[in-house]
Amino acid sequence: MGRAFEYRKAAKLKRWGSMSRVFPKLAKAITMAAKQGVPDPDMNAPLRAAIANAKSQNLPKENIASAIKRATAKDSLNLIEVNYEGKSAYGVLLFVECATDNTARTVAHIKDIFKKSKGTTVPTGSLEYMFDRKSVFEIALVDDIDELELSMIDYGWDSYEVDDDTIYVSGDFKDFGNLSDGFMANNIEVSKATLQRVPNNPQNISDEAMSDLEALLDKLDDNEDVQAVWTNIL
Repeated sequence: MGRAFEYRKAAKLKRWGSMSRVFPKLAKAITMAAKQGVPDPDMNAPLRAAIANAKSQNLPKENIASAIKRATAKDSLNLIEVNYEGKSAYGVLLFVECATDNTARTVAHIKDIFKKSKGTTVPTGSLEYMFDRKSVFEIALVDDIDELELSMIDYGWDSYEVDDDTIYVSGDFKDFGNLSDGFMANNIEVSKATLQRVPNNPQNISDEAMSDLEALLDKLDDNEDVQAVWTNIL
């Protein structure tokens, strides 16, 4: 699977190990997905995926129900999605996805984190072309992957990788809803579904640089407005 996959798998589990950090982010993702469509997961693929992700990280049912309810509450926060881009001290590119009700607060915090980590933010859109947006679904290993792939091609199945007992299915980001519907039509339970930014020119960095980068990622993940961080490490 490569170093980047193993790094993301191990480091993210380490950084996201605290429920006090993970649960609010998961709930916010559910609320935003519910606001973008109807608050019914059967009719809203992004909401269905957000709920699946939350369940995979043990977010309690009552928290999920509350997050959906907040989407239709009159006094709910007006959350918006904003992205920030930057470079670390080692030239690593970072794409930071946020959900916030106060962009002035968020941008100030993100810039401060980069500055204190000897990095810098760059104008929005500067790094967009350096990443490909992909829909990535995690499902349990099946007996006949080729048969499943054949039945899912029309839904947007593009490629897949296998790691232990998990299949990672990729498709274009525009096919997120189609793929979600395809898995449901094939009675395949999705354990996790995300819109990822995959670097089109990944790079190797030293172990020392990796350690410093993880420190920067820790600080970003600690921020309540940050939902996801993508890098171009190999």
